[in-house]
Amino acid sequence: MEISVGHTPDSDDAFMFYAMLTGKIKSDDFTVKHVIGDIEDLNSRAKNPELDVTAVSVHACAYIPDYTILRSGGSFGIGYGPIVTATKQMSIDEIKKSKIAIPGKMTSAFLLLQLMIGKFDYVEMNFSEIPNAVKTGQVDVGLVIHETQLSFEQEGIMKILDVGEWWDKETNGLPVPLGINVMSNKFDNDIIKKFDTYLKNSIEFALEHDKDALEYAMQYSRGKSEELIEKFVKMYVNPVTVNMGEDGEKSIRKMFEMASEKDLVPEFEIKISEPLD
Repeated sequence: MEISVGHTPDSDDAFMFYAMLTGKIKSDDFTVKHVIGDIEDLNSRAKNPELDVTAVSVHACAYIPDYTILRSGGSFGIGYGPIVTATKQMSIDEIKKSKIAIPGKMTSAFLLLQLMIGKFDYVEMNFSEIPNAVKTGQVDVGLVIHETQLSFEQEGIMKILDVGEWWDKETNGLPVPLGINVMSNKFDNDIIKKFDTYLKNSIEFALEHDKDALEYAMQYSRGKSEELIEKFVKMYVNPVTVNMGEDGEKSIRKMFEMASEKDLVPEFEIKISEPLD
């Protein structure tokens, strides 16, 4: 069957889907129609829903009841994650009183920062525009994701809060839940599990052929160096990406438990696909 699969124009997503989208691994069950979209675009499209399979922010799961979370393909930080940046050091109180540039209301980064410091005033921007907005004083504070977690100093800004470190301490070492893949509930559990396994196989192939997969992923480097992209990919394509396992599932449930207590998300049922073999 032909299914539509959406992923972001990010190097870690490209690395994960490399084998699937280039035919390095085959499936007797699926023919993939490839769709690229920014994470907030994919989050928004999932609310309708448009795609059979799509990458989304974990936060978005509170608003997309028609999808099931896959166990493979997740972006989880291991003691690291989004960071808060500025041009000078600031106290928590000063940060909370600032207008903070965020990469989208449905991103996990936004929800995690709310859990960390409480509600705050914000302005939404494309994530790639945030570092310059901070540097030029368009905003005082910027919440950054993706490669800027590594390149912020080169962008002329500094880290003033580390959301990933906070989560690591707050949860006694659970991985930081950031992005996952979901599949439409119009498919039965067996089909969902088959695709989950297909994606898992794609990720494992990429890890086994990392030089070729990285070369493919560089088309989404956004001008960053190969060294930085390799470091970024290795951060976010990790064992929890291959299969979220018990800790990955716990981290997702923990984030929504904390968010529900603070009335930051509506009540909903988390749907996660069956454990992989």
